[in-house]
Amino acid sequence: MLFGAHVSSSGGIDTAIDRIEKIGGDCVQVFTQSPRMWRPTAHKPDAIERFKARRVEAGVRGVVCHALYLCNLAAPDDAIYEKSVAAMRATVDTACAIDADGVIFHVGSHLGAGFEAGRERVVAALEQVLERCAGDTWLLMENSAGAGGTIGRSVDELALLVDALDRHPRLGICLDSCHLYVSGCDVTDRAALDALVRDVDGSIGLDRLRALHVNDSAAPLGSNRDRHANILEGLMGEGLGAFLAHPAFQELPVYLEVPGRENKGPDADEIAKLRALHTRATSSAAARRSGTSARRPAARRTRG
Repeated sequence: MLFGAHVSSSGGIDTAIDRIEKIGGDCVQVFTQSPRMWRPTAHKPDAIERFKARRVEAGVRGVVCHALYLCNLAAPDDAIYEKSVAAMRATVDTACAIDADGVIFHVGSHLGAGFEAGRERVVAALEQVLERCAGDTWLLMENSAGAGGTIGRSVDELALLVDALDRHPRLGICLDSCHLYVSGCDVTDRAALDALVRDVDGSIGLDRLRALHVNDSAAPLGSNRDRHANILEGLMGEGLGAFLAHPAFQELPVYLEVPGRENKGPDADEIAKLRALHTRATSSAAARRSGTSARRPAARRTRG
């Protein structure tokens, strides 16, 4: 399992590698442009080449780009829809240029137009975006927290999109632990996780699960509120280790999207906590499988 985080690419996309190396990550997630603007960044060729060279030097084995949160591929408004498709295409182009493993994105919301109407818009948009995927770069749908009219709040909804796009060979998914938890899937419970994995394998295929977002939650189970918390400081606490230790996830890259100290984003301490939690959880699981006794730390909880 690779452990990394979302970091800033301010000052040039290549600086993301410097930042993830500084905090000890094995993999990195970046925005390819300002998350507050529609206009794409024109990356300099030397920055792109330095990104690829530094990735090798720093031993960063996983790279994903996150599309703008502004994007809504289900938007009933034509202007927003067209801007969203253009932004997604630009993100994929940059991701391919830096040899990223994938582009992670939120599908969007139908904003009251209805799931079927939204699904049609999404499929038409993704057909255009998938045309831009080249090399080993995948397009990865992220499960949503489930508020409002969002699409992708369940494995079933994501599977409908995969099927509607004829199971495109570069279309996959990213699972977010916080989003799963607040949409009603208790990822601290092994039985619930086993059921989730069976659903993914049966309707989408585990080969299409290419990345994980691991975040604790500041909002309760089933609340549909997307509120990330630092590792061990949210409502999942030590229980988040069950998600990290699931056997189906052990070859995947993990990306943190937590607030960090003073809301400055993931840092070395958060990655260290993530690694330590994974070690404790996998050791405990191995001990249970072997029939030996292992004292499991009590789940740390905070008041919501």
